Amino acid sequence: MSLPEAVADCETVSASVGDRADHVATIELSRPDARNALDAQLRAELETAMLAVEETDVRAVVLTGDSDANAFVAGADVTELRERDSLEQREASERPRVYERVADCPVPVIARINGHALGGGCELIQACDIRIAHEDAKIGQPEINLGLIPGGGGTQRLPRLVGEGQAMKLILSGELVDATEAADIGLVEEVHGDDAFDDRVYELAGAIAAKSPVALRFAKKSVKAASRMDLESGIEYEAELFAQLFATEDKNEGIDAFFEDREPEWTGR
Repeated sequence: MSLPEAVADCETVSASVGDRADHVATIELSRPDARNALDAQLRAELETAMLAVEETDVRAVVLTGDSDANAFVAGADVTELRERDSLEQREASERPRVYERVADCPVPVIARINGHALGGGCELIQACDIRIAHEDAKIGQPEINLGLIPGGGGTQRLPRLVGEGQAMKLILSGELVDATEAADIGLVEEVHGDDAFDDRVYELAGAIAAKSPVALRFAKKSVKAASRMDLESGIEYEAELFAQLFATEDKNEGIDAFFEDREPEWTGR
């Protein structure tokens, strides 16, 4: 089943493949009346989409909000939060959640931050592998203003991206930062205006998708391990993944193409 077919019955998520670059999927979040706030339905449908990616030949994913919402994701659905007690929230927090589905997707995920990414939206971009923001985007963790803390991984992923001090500042103050400051502190990798935003997102996604699918999966796993292992364990893990690639057809094809001065034809095996 193709990715668009897998989400055909979804009301808040849509997907396309290959529209802007070969082997690149675009997954679009759409709750425009709520500025793409993450309610239970949107979270479940995004999980469906991320799981479906694993069954396709997609090599990179662009995750974004639809243009009508004026936001990437404006946060969690506050109405749902107000109605829950602690037992219900523990159940809702059982892993894997949508954040883990994104972080653990075997192919690289690029956040196309086309508008505000707040609260759960900020945590969602942290779960992505690369973040490219429109210059008008605002980003932050304002949960403290509701008497809460980030609950989708923000207290853990954010310090790993920007350092403990910057994470403390954002989480304890609830202040929002613009895209330029987000880039300055390392929360996003690039910022662009209208003239270059989409071109750059899909240029990068296409460049990634042009690589060996198996090497992409191994590279992502190895980099992710850097924040989960001590240095010595991580180096050993990298060496093992590197050695495993020597059993693949793509390794031989890549080296042969190099010597023959041609583009490689990857099989993902």
